[in-house]
Amino acid sequence: MNTRTRTTRIRTARIRTTRIRTTRIHVTLAAALVLGITAGSPAPAALAAPDTARHAPGATAAPDARALRAALAGLPDADATAALVRVGGTDGVWRGSAGMHDLASGAPADPHARFRAGSVTKVFTAAVVLQLAAEHRVDLGRTVRSYLPDLVPAAYGRVTVRQLLNHTSGIPAADLPGTTPEERYAHRFDVHDPAEMAASALAEEPEFAPGEQQHYLNINYTLLGLLTEKVTGRPYADEVARRVLRPLGLRDTYVPGADPRISGPHNHGYQTFDLPGGGTELRDVTVWNATESWAAGDLISSTADLERFVQALFRGRVVPRPQLAEMFTLPAGSVRQYGSGDPAAYSAGLSVVTLGGRQVWGKTGSRWGYTTAIGATRDLSRTLVYSVNATDAKGEGMNPRALSLMVAAFGEPSA
Repeated sequence: MNTRTRTTRIRTARIRTTRIRTTRIHVTLAAALVLGITAGSPAPAALAAPDTARHAPGATAAPDARALRAALAGLPDADATAALVRVGGTDGVWRGSAGMHDLASGAPADPHARFRAGSVTKVFTAAVVLQLAAEHRVDLGRTVRSYLPDLVPAAYGRVTVRQLLNHTSGIPAADLPGTTPEERYAHRFDVHDPAEMAASALAEEPEFAPGEQQHYLNINYTLLGLLTEKVTGRPYADEVARRVLRPLGLRDTYVPGADPRISGPHNHGYQTFDLPGGGTELRDVTVWNATESWAAGDLISSTADLERFVQALFRGRVVPRPQLAEMFTLPAGSVRQYGSGDPAAYSAGLSVVTLGGRQVWGKTGSRWGYTTAIGATRDLSRTLVYSVNATDAKGEGMNPRALSLMVAAFGEPSA
């Protein structure tokens, strides 16, 4: 397909949304989850949602349909090729999708598609470890070395399980090939062994003493995956499926292992690459081995599954409430983020931000061609799940489309 044809298709893409449906304040989880979006036909006409929505009884405000539609308008563009969105909670429900399934065919994005969830995987890993803590098989205050003595050296002998969960371990990143997108692309089919990645990180000097600072790194959750396998005697993927996926009926969610493909329906992911002589090009990066992120970021899921997961998690149906408190507890106030000096923002699996005057707990994640987020208020009055097929998924800062969706769902960040 030539550049002119692709540009024309980008400009003529249309949004497909469902009509706003508000929910009762005591709506059951099952009822909330059956409110879906109808798959659109290849025709370009949009299904328009009304500009306003009725307030559910007791709701603070229904989802802002106008702002959400605006956040999806004009896809695909230079920032993203598609987006899938589910806003839920007791305040009301909104569903939307926009963009293209793939640029070659120009077919509309599949709203039920699977995608790479990236670091949202960490929430699932944290849930498994916290379940093990509830079963008294893992002590969060115990050292990681006591569980993995053959892997963790004495230099990291004081690091605890809790410090892995909240990224205060001081363990540096694993040694992986390539630093630029082009170099990483050349290694996209490499298969990485978790124990070898952990060993490469643990061979380096600590970044800081455990518990003194916070540095968000995948290595912490790689070690938690290895710890899970050691404690249970079963593969990490099996434990995630047994403890979370099957009990919640998350049929579109799975750990891909070394398979670089996305099984089942999925929209293609694209990444912008620099050309040697100047300029850029979009490459299809849908097929990419994710073993480098493993228990920290290799999960494949869907918006419906992630919505079901976040609502069940916050209701205490995944992790018992005494252990669930770890997910809503930040490190001590004296702990600052490594490098920036900003206040610690990561708990066990989640992070927190204030939007529209409300605390929103959740997690974002990025893989090549895909950026994803789950977020919710503690009382589940508002939830958000999105998958944006970002063309800069590993770029600096937040993708503009993703940021627009976050603000449209929850409000502007507080100063």
